[in-house]
Amino acid sequence: MKAIKKSLSFMFSRLVITTVLILAQMGLIAFYILKLADYGEWIKALLMLGAVSMILFVLWRDDNPAYKIGWIMLICTLPILGGAMYGFFGNKRPSKSLKRKLEAQEEAHWKDLPQTASFDSTENTRLRETFKYVSNVGKYPAWDNSKADYYPSGERMFANMVEDLKKAEKFIFVEFFIINEGKMWRDMFEILEEKAQQGVDVRVIYDDVGSIRKLPKKFAVELDEAGIKHFAFNPLKPLASLIYNNRDHRKILVIDGDVAYSGGINVADEYINEEERFGYWKDTGIRVRGDAVWNFTVMFLNMWNAFKHTEDDYDVFRPSKEAESYRTEKGMIQPYSDTPLDNENLGENVYLEIINCAREYVYIFTPYLVIDNEMITALTLAAKRGVDVRIVTPGIPDKPLVFRLTRSYYAPLMKAGVKIYEFTPGFIHAKCFLSDDKIGVVGTINMDYRSLYLHFECGTLLGGCDCLADLKEDCLETMSRSKFIESANHRRGFFGLLLDSVLRALSPLL
Repeated sequence: MKAIKKSLSFMFSRLVITTVLILAQMGLIAFYILKLADYGEWIKALLMLGAVSMILFVLWRDDNPAYKIGWIMLICTLPILGGAMYGFFGNKRPSKSLKRKLEAQEEAHWKDLPQTASFDSTENTRLRETFKYVSNVGKYPAWDNSKADYYPSGERMFANMVEDLKKAEKFIFVEFFIINEGKMWRDMFEILEEKAQQGVDVRVIYDDVGSIRKLPKKFAVELDEAGIKHFAFNPLKPLASLIYNNRDHRKILVIDGDVAYSGGINVADEYINEEERFGYWKDTGIRVRGDAVWNFTVMFLNMWNAFKHTEDDYDVFRPSKEAESYRTEKGMIQPYSDTPLDNENLGENVYLEIINCAREYVYIFTPYLVIDNEMITALTLAAKRGVDVRIVTPGIPDKPLVFRLTRSYYAPLMKAGVKIYEFTPGFIHAKCFLSDDKIGVVGTINMDYRSLYLHFECGTLLGGCDCLADLKEDCLETMSRSKFIESANHRRGFFGLLLDSVLRALSPLL
């Protein structure tokens, strides 16, 4: 069954479908030239009508303008291929079944997320309003009786994850985009299996597409035998549905409701540098303790109960330890979830808020710099008004075309005064924002269309927290190990500009 599923998933994969559509387009062109010359005008008119109809439909949709432009250009250039691809991959909205289940679960438990902490302790008025925005629109409250620890690498975070997992007494919730066979997963699995045998409630969610071809054939059986509850998010069913744009890109680990981990780190050996793929793998993570862990607990339980309904009352999963010990910690911590279920681009809006509020500096880690006009405007305006804007991107890319696309955005940013660094030792997978020593985000949200508009994501908003000093130290240390990009390094000829223009137009599709 697994072999059939993998064969079907390959047959209906984005690559195979796109290749078939390209061949169909080429075949039609050849047939048109050789056999249908007499009916050329009629065929041309029909294709034009179809393309115009599809373009009007794209324009009618409530989507980002850059997203629309990419599809319109593809449809105009290749009516059959472009129209068919939009039908397969252009739908940003989740399937009706997925949307119905998740929305019902979230709406049933918004009452579990009241904003109880006061914002009065936050001196900066605009910072206070940013926390209020996330609380009001994103529904996840900010907390003051909490502590956050920042990790500048996957291996450092994993060492603490193992220690905390061994201390679990009630439950362990695991949710990752990628789980891959290797040392990291084996070390985790041994602990999860032991805890499950001790009666600890162990649950695992992994994204089916993110983990496909990475897990052993009997992965589900192994979890069942270990007493670990599990499910794959939005499993690939090629014959039933072609709506697979919306993936669970979140990374969440919750232990007893008292400790939570998140960040860019998946469960695979490259994330802890046990395996070298693209030089040194630079990633970041965060550990949250205290009241703020509740946000991550509810995020996981909503996802779990939408598909494997096991409880209506979440109170049993609240923190078991008193948060009094964290009252001396400064600032506020606000874990939040970004979802494609609504029309609120929460992840991007938080990033824009940080840039727009900055007075002294903004430091950014991102593996992909595929940004829309709103983000370009915010970054360039900040630099023009004297803010020290610095962005660190990979020195060794994992996806050459996306890296080329990332570099295509350098020129307009650098012209405005934005400083670009490439992480020379390898690939940077971190997704972090930091501004003015006052506010930062550590999360899963890339600066590309998929993370900002299509995927389920999460981040941790930090305001005035002690760990921001650690994030700043890591930013400066990482920049010292990176190559500062001069504008002269990216002079492009005609064909380079042409390729960059095409990639820019198609960027929402990549």
